[in-house]
Formats: sequence, structure tokens, C-alpha cells
Amino acid sequence: MNVKTVLVLLVLALATIFALVCVLLTRGRGPSICQHQPLEQEDTDGGQSLVFADLSPEEMVQVVQYLRGSLGVQLVDASRAKPSDNCIASIDLQVPAKAEVLRFLDEGGTRPPREALAVLYFGNQPDPNVTEYVVGPLPTPAYHRDVTVQRYGGTVPYHRRPVTGKEYMDINALIQQELRKAPGFLAACCDSDGTDLAILTTAPRGFKSGDRATWFVLFQNTPGTGYYLSPVGLEVLVDHSSLDISQWAVSKVFYNGQYLISAGALEDAFLSGLLKVIRLKKPQAEVVLGSMRPRQPPGSPGPLQFEPQGPRYHVRDNRVTFQGWSVTFGMNPNSGPRLFDIRYRGKRIVYELSLQEALALYGSNCPGGMSTRYLDGSFGIGRFAYELVRGLDCPYTATYVDRHYLVESETPKTNQNSLCIFEHDAAIPLRRHFSDSQSLYYGGLRRNVLVIRTISTLINYDYIWDFMFHGSGAVEVRVHATGYISSSFLHGQGTNYGNRVGPHTLGTMHLHHIHYKVDLDVDGQLNSLETQDMEYELVQDPWSKQNIMEQLYLRRGRLQTEDEAAFPLSSPMPRYLSFASPNLNRWGHPRSYRIQITSLAGKHLPTSSPMERAISWGRYQLAVTRRKEEEPASTSIYNQNDPWTPTVAFADFINNETITNEDLVAWISVGFLHVPHAEDVPNTVTVGNSVGFFLRPYNYFDEDPSVDSPDGVYFSGEQDSGVCGTNPLACLSLTAVCAPYLPPFRYRGFLNL
Repeated sequence: MNVKTVLVLLVLALATIFALVCVLLTRGRGPSICQHQPLEQEDTDGGQSLVFADLSPEEMVQVVQYLRGSLGVQLVDASRAKPSDNCIASIDLQVPAKAEVLRFLDEGGTRPPREALAVLYFGNQPDPNVTEYVVGPLPTPAYHRDVTVQRYGGTVPYHRRPVTGKEYMDINALIQQELRKAPGFLAACCDSDGTDLAILTTAPRGFKSGDRATWFVLFQNTPGTGYYLSPVGLEVLVDHSSLDISQWAVSKVFYNGQYLISAGALEDAFLSGLLKVIRLKKPQAEVVLGSMRPRQPPGSPGPLQFEPQGPRYHVRDNRVTFQGWSVTFGMNPNSGPRLFDIRYRGKRIVYELSLQEALALYGSNCPGGMSTRYLDGSFGIGRFAYELVRGLDCPYTATYVDRHYLVESETPKTNQNSLCIFEHDAAIPLRRHFSDSQSLYYGGLRRNVLVIRTISTLINYDYIWDFMFHGSGAVEVRVHATGYISSSFLHGQGTNYGNRVGPHTLGTMHLHHIHYKVDLDVDGQLNSLETQDMEYELVQDPWSKQNIMEQLYLRRGRLQTEDEAAFPLSSPMPRYLSFASPNLNRWGHPRSYRIQITSLAGKHLPTSSPMERAISWGRYQLAVTRRKEEEPASTSIYNQNDPWTPTVAFADFINNETITNEDLVAWISVGFLHVPHAEDVPNTVTVGNSVGFFLRPYNYFDEDPSVDSPDGVYFSGEQDSGVCGTNPLACLSLTAVCAPYLPPFRYRGFLNL
């Protein structure tokens, strides 16, 4: 090879290197298609959504300071308070009256004063009670007023208060003291001295108003695993009704089918050979029943969802907007997620959409399981919505929002990243058609949906709360249940109440019932409830008179009263049931939104039960009532510990008032029966364990509003569908280079425990 050839090759090599460097530098700056695109819909709210905003930590502190200086009583921090003390139990937003809010939002009226609702336990008084105060105006409180009687029609007796963390700690100490009376039994049954056993509460707490006696179930506790699947067969009944902790006592002990009066009696029976003991060994963390540790090393990464040009939704303060939708979001520390002022294309469809309660009712042949009817609102559905795990609980690139609460403490706490917002590609068309006759074309639209999600961990169960907003103008509400099942020790005829899922573990049957409030304002506040369903009628064939045919026809109706609009859980309901406006669409039909429920609810507690009225909302799959400011919620946190004299009884809301052209509320119950089985170990899976409902436009528009979506696809047989200008799907190969920046993974969800 001569020198000239070498020089030519060298020049070509340098030119190639230069070209590659230029390409790399260009890619480093990113092609223009990857640049963040301005949102088509700018936020023009002007801060109006803040009328619904949850309290900030600073506001909570101001309320605490005001109460400490204004009530004239000694207050003890609830995290240290004994039952005989006074304390601040919780502080939350006092949502303004709807009329005031609408004057502000729609008529340019003054902003309603910002106020807090403070719940106080007064144990250090001649007549101990629970009192609720409205405190305002924020951020600098200057007044408070007692609203207890106004809200509940009377005072709230002290025994109805939820159990605090401090009370549970004192109960656990009492149980440990009691267990020391049975060292031989504990060593034999559980390979334990009792100090390493987990203790799980049940509820309610007795058989009549005023009782405060709780069964506690004991489990083997292996760090890093769910103890809920490892009962040891021992349960204790604690009477903690006295305000004097020294008067609390264990009044009954249960083990493997036998009831005894104390742990001392249990030890005596063991030493006398009168007790059948099942000897359990301490399990190892790697093999314990219910371990969630992965059994395989990580494989190749799965699909990753991201927005090539940034999010197409916009979040400001407590409001999110997306392709015509506008939603204000928040969190009640007790009842959980709540949405307000849901609008589509600028028009309000829903004033309030909020979770009310989650009931879990169990069956078992052990006392703890058979008596359990958890009302999770009294424990704190919103309070126990912890930080979400990025990339698993929600897409990695979702928007994560902190939530703040003040419960059982005078110091606000923050659950960081505990609510997420994202656009989700459902991987199915919202609508599509392939035309193979007359003309050849394809038209379709991806089903992209805006999702607002939070997840509550309530002892063993995890509830995934989803609120979804579709391009068709529909709202979808869905809850998934996962987490650990609760269990009892398997003995006797235990399989009458569930399935065996471990050596000595009975997965106890139970039902989940979830209740929602939906304050629909369909094309205005005044709506009526219309029904439509199918019927057949025998008619003569018009073109062949000698023949008879079954003619399908539409039966229309309008329900007039609340009693007519209360549909029992197990009864058939009209297939089409709509909130109808007096205003008509272009085709002469009332502008309406249809309620479509998807539920597999178990049977409701019999109405003959003395505690049924406390959960009487569960009688109905749907009940529609006139909206009243004095009926803000279907239940109360005080119903759990006194279901026999409920503070709020939903059944009283239904009193046959007219519901024609009125401001109406739909109260919706969804749920399912769960009979645990082997595949619920280690966790219940979300597949098949979701229920919910839709709010779907029904003649509300003149056509499907999604025709205006920028994501539509259409091409004919005469066009080149591979051209980007013809078919946006052909552009995806270009946007595929827009790999997103992923923030480093961090998790701080254990900080507030």
C-alpha cells in the first residue's frame, strides 16, 4: 500500500469520526420531536380550587395553638394521652357549604371563610365526651364553635371514640403482663415467652352500647414477613372500658377451641394435661408462610410507560387538568380520597365524589374472627395511605403528591408521594372500525385515561383506590383489594368458615363492602332520576298478519321519591339509570349521566342484627336522596365502637322525599365475597378482585366527545399508512428515541411509623 492510499484512508477515517461526533452531539441535545410540548389546555382556575384544599401543616399548627389557648382546659398530646386526659384527636378541613362554594365559583361571590374541623376527646371532665369544633378563619383562627349537636343531633358519648395508638400500647402491655402467667404453655405451644408474638385487634368491642371489650388475636411474628398468616391459636379478651388504666383486665382467654378465664387458668390446664396443645416451632424468615421475598433473581425489565414529550396533564396545587377534564383532589384522614368540582369541557358534572367507608365482615369459629366487622374509616383510610412505590404502585414517571394530616398528635405528619397522577394507555381502543365494504378505511382512537390513585394499608389489607377520566366523558371509579388475608387458627369445623391455607391456618371468609358518595350536577344542580330497561311484547307481524313475533321495546320511567330510588343489595335494578337534566340535547333527549355499577357484593348483615343500623348503607347497591348539608356522610368514625347506637345511621336519610328536579346525591355500594384459598398466599392478587362503577354520558352530548381528541387515527385504503403525515402511528419510530429522564429511586414510606 503506497503513501497516497494511506493518506486517503486516513482522511476518510477522520471524516467518519467527525460525522459520528456530530451525530452524537446532536442526539445529546435531543431532536426537536422530544422537546416538551406546551399543554393545549392552560390552567385558568385562578386558584378557585383552593376552596377545597386540604389543610397545610402550617394551618394545622395554627389550629392547635389556638385551641390550646382558647378552650380553658389542659390538653395532653394525644400520642401520650391516657383515657382520662383531654386531647386533640384530629384536625381536618371543614368543607364549606355547597351553596357558599357555588356562589364563589359560579357567581363571583366572596370566597367562603377557610375553616378547620377539630375533634377533641374530653376524658378529664365530669361527663367525658367527644366534641367537634369548627375553628376559623384560617390561617389566623379567631373563633370556634361547637358543632357536635348540629352534626349528630346530640352529644357523642366518650365510649364511642376510636382507640388511639397510646391505648393500644397500654393494652399490649397488659396482655404481655397476662402472658407471663403462662410460661410453660407458651414455651410448649409457641416456642416463645410471649414477647415476640404479634397482637392484632378486632372490632367492634362488645355487645351493647358502652362496652369496650376487645378480642386480640396472637400470631407468630417473623421480622420481614406478614404475621397475619401465622396464628398460634391463642386469643385474649381485654376489658378496657374504664378511664383508669389500672382497672383494665383480661376477662377471657381462648386457645384451640377452649375458653378459660385467664392466662393463669390456661397454664393450670396445660400443667394438668387438660389442654390439647399444638406445638409450633419458630419459622425461618426464608420459608415462613406468607414471605414476600422474591424466589428468583431479577429478569429482563418489563415494558416502561413514559410520555415522549412530557406529561399531557397539568397539576397545580390541588387541581389537575387533562384534555377537557378538570378535577380537584384531596384526602380526608378518616374516609380517604375525595374529589370535588369535576368538570368536562368547562361544565361541572360532579360536585363531590368521595369514598365514605370500607367494611370487612368476617366469619370464623374463633372469637376474634367471628366477631370482626372492621369499619376502616374509624382506623383512618386516608391517614394510612403511605408513600407509593415508584414504578410499581404507579408508573415510574407519574406525578407524585404529598398528603398531610394531624391525627393523634399535635404535630402534623406528611405521607410523602402518597397520591399519584398519570396518563395511562389502556392498550385497547376506546373505539375503532375496520371498513371492508363500500369504502376501505380504518378509524380508531387509543383508550388513554387520566388516573388519580392512592393506596391505603389497613392492617393486613391494601386497597388501591382509582379514579379515572376517559376521553368519552366517562368517569370510572374502581377499587382493588390486595395485601394479606386475615386468618384464624384451624381447629374443629374450621373449614365451615373458609379454606385451609397452611399447616394450622384457616383463611377466614369475609366480605368487602365499599361505600361512595356521588353528588352529580348534570347540566345544573336540579336533576331527576330516569330509568330505562328492556321488555318483550307479542305483536302481529306487520307484513304477515297471521304470524306473531316478540318485539323488543324500551320501557322508560322516572322515579319520584327516595323510597323508589333505594335499591336493595340483592334486588334487580334497571339496567339504565340516569341523573337527567331538564335541558335537552340536540336530538330532544334530556342531557343525562348514567350510573353503571360493577359489583359482586356478598349478602348484607341481616337487619335484625343489633349493629346493622351502623352499616345500613350496605343495604343498598344504590340509593338516591335529596342533597342536604346536614347529611354530609353516610357513616361516622364513632360507629365502629358503638354500632348498637350509631352516631350516623344512613337508613334515616331515606324518608320518601321527592327527587324530581332536585339537587340529588347517589350513594353507591360495591363489594365482593372473598373465600380465601391457597393462591391468596402470600398475598391476595388484584386480578378478579376489583369492583366499582362508571358515570357515563347518556345523551349528555350530541355525539361522542372523543371525536375532538388529538389522538385519533384514520387512513384509507388509497393512502400510504406508513407516512407520518397521514398516520400518527407511523411517527412512533421517531418518538421512540425520546427516552425520558428517570429520577433516582427513593423511598421514605417508613418514616412516620
